[in-house]
Amino acid sequence: MARPLYSPVSTGLRGRCVKCAEGSLFAGFLAFAKRCQACGENFEIEDAGDGPAVFVIFLAGIIICPLALIFHIKTNAHIIVTMLVWGPILIAFCLALLRPLRGLMLNLQIANDAAEARLDEDV
Repeated sequence: MARPLYSPVSTGLRGRCVKCAEGSLFAGFLAFAKRCQACGENFEIEDAGDGPAVFVIFLAGIIICPLALIFHIKTNAHIIVTMLVWGPILIAFCLALLRPLRGLMLNLQIANDAAEARLDEDV
């Protein structure tokens, strides 16, 4: 009998295995582990590419950039001050979202059994 498949969204955002919801997806800050420590699920199929980074860029552009612009206009601060205030906020925002979104993309890939397209060599 197959193990239950947990929600790829909740487990991915928490950095947990989609099959058992216990083992960590990551061996480092952004590096995926080879296998789940709890159930042995193979994570070597990972092929998130630039997907998580693109979503982080979109979210930063939608949320952080307008706030920085409003700050700059309302305070009439010099551009250097705006960059010194909002630069670290932007970096922290991006780093905070990158790991959960990488986990989400991997778990969605595993849950949907997504793989690279291959031609059938027998044809």
